[in-house]
Amino acid sequence: MTRKTKDLRRQLRKAVVDHVSDSFLETNVPLLVLIEAAQAGDQAEVEEYSHVFSEHAEKLVEVATLACSMSDQDDGVRMVRYAAAQIEALCPQVVNAARILAARPKSKIAQENMDAFKLSWENQVRILTEAVDDITTIDDFLAVSESHILEDVNKCVLALQERDADTLDRTAGAIRGRTARVCNVVEAEMENYEDNVYKKRVVDSAVVLRDHVILNFIQRVHVAVEAFGSGNVGAVNDIDFIESARMVYEGIREVRKSVLMGRSAEEIESESDLEEEEIYESKSKIAGFGENQSEVDNSRARMMTQWPEEDKKKIAAQVEIFKIEKSMFDKEVAKWDDTGNDIIVLAKQMCMIMMEMTDFTRGRGSLKNTMDLINAAKKISEAGTKLDKLAKQIAEQCVESITKNDLLACLKRIALYCHQINITSKVKADVQNISGEMVSSGLDSATSLIQAAKNLMNAVVSTVKYSFVASTRYPTKNAGKAQSSIVVWRMRAPDKKPLVRREKPEESKAKVRRGSQKKTVAPIRALSEFQSPADSL
Repeated sequence: MTRKTKDLRRQLRKAVVDHVSDSFLETNVPLLVLIEAAQAGDQAEVEEYSHVFSEHAEKLVEVATLACSMSDQDDGVRMVRYAAAQIEALCPQVVNAARILAARPKSKIAQENMDAFKLSWENQVRILTEAVDDITTIDDFLAVSESHILEDVNKCVLALQERDADTLDRTAGAIRGRTARVCNVVEAEMENYEDNVYKKRVVDSAVVLRDHVILNFIQRVHVAVEAFGSGNVGAVNDIDFIESARMVYEGIREVRKSVLMGRSAEEIESESDLEEEEIYESKSKIAGFGENQSEVDNSRARMMTQWPEEDKKKIAAQVEIFKIEKSMFDKEVAKWDDTGNDIIVLAKQMCMIMMEMTDFTRGRGSLKNTMDLINAAKKISEAGTKLDKLAKQIAEQCVESITKNDLLACLKRIALYCHQINITSKVKADVQNISGEMVSSGLDSATSLIQAAKNLMNAVVSTVKYSFVASTRYPTKNAGKAQSSIVVWRMRAPDKKPLVRREKPEESKAKVRRGSQKKTVAPIRALSEFQSPADSL
């Protein structure tokens, strides 16, 4: 019952975020259309577009109120309600300014009045958007945005195959708007974090999506629209267009995955396997997706979904053990500041790559085929080599001790597990149908890969511990000489917390009672009430 209640609440929350995602997508379009009609002096169109503008404003207020009903952040809810009230009050004033400009389109004063109300409206909408974003969780927003962009990508590919230039251009504009909003929300969220590897990865994925992936997609759209308009259909390369559309969807998934990498197991509400399979099925149904690129990119995910239930359970059991090891890794490594400490930086990089490889064994994540897995294994080997070099320098400066021997032993384990990962990553897994039963030939390699990643993570944690002890708790061999430290061990600053503690809802509604007065007792009376141990017997 508790699980069903949580699922229902999550679905309701996603439904609210779905409304927010649609309503706050292109908030300036109704205003621009209204102003354009007013500047042309067409009073009939101004009246028509004023109704559209008013409905748009009412929709913003309605969705903002709906978001407030699903949030328990009192301060954020008050901010949203205040911003929504400002929108309601400003809407008729903007309409009146447009009517004045339509009556006197050549009046400079009327134009300046319209510009002033336009600026005020845009500022209020921006404040409302930011306030609504503050009370909605970024995880739900990214999940809903990913689903919408997948639908829009499908529409774009279908419009390309049907040679429908209008639908293609309009849907591509929606994809561009959603992508820009995702990047803005993610970058605003990352401003609450200190500079570290996690923040850098999330910001980099958003930058790649906004500055490279979406620009390449829009360029392909412009070429296709111009070719359809001129009748030169042969100038459009369908394969390149489908690939650029796929990269947009993969870019959104990469941003969402990067954000979720910073969540603990308790913070992430696990989605059901059915939902994951639905995402995969919908992705595989993109028109033209599986004809050329999808067979290579999604073969591993398709194979994993075809594994027998018994094999899936074995993989899931290994993943759970890996998650326990990762929680220990997070507990040990997250307490150190990675500024000036390359050991912590390399440890975090290796952890992220190992998480990607573990996701690959379940048919998820950014690694799509065996070649991606081999490249990831090479990255782990390179990071392991750098970690080995740094740790050996620390061991050389440390005097002979048990800690030094343990550190060198951990480095040998890291080299061993990196070599094991390189081997298991090159073993091709396959699923065969024998007498109507699905038999997987790569189960051992998948479980070996997860076990090697778990062992490697354990060795990295031990290396971090022994490196710290060897660097700070033992004198160096050349203690008399001035020698710069190889790494700087500094505890990470705690997360920012509000200066004023927020009151709990039950505390704010509780009755305030007058405190009982302290009564003074006369010393003689206190002595008379005292009982000695002999009297109490």
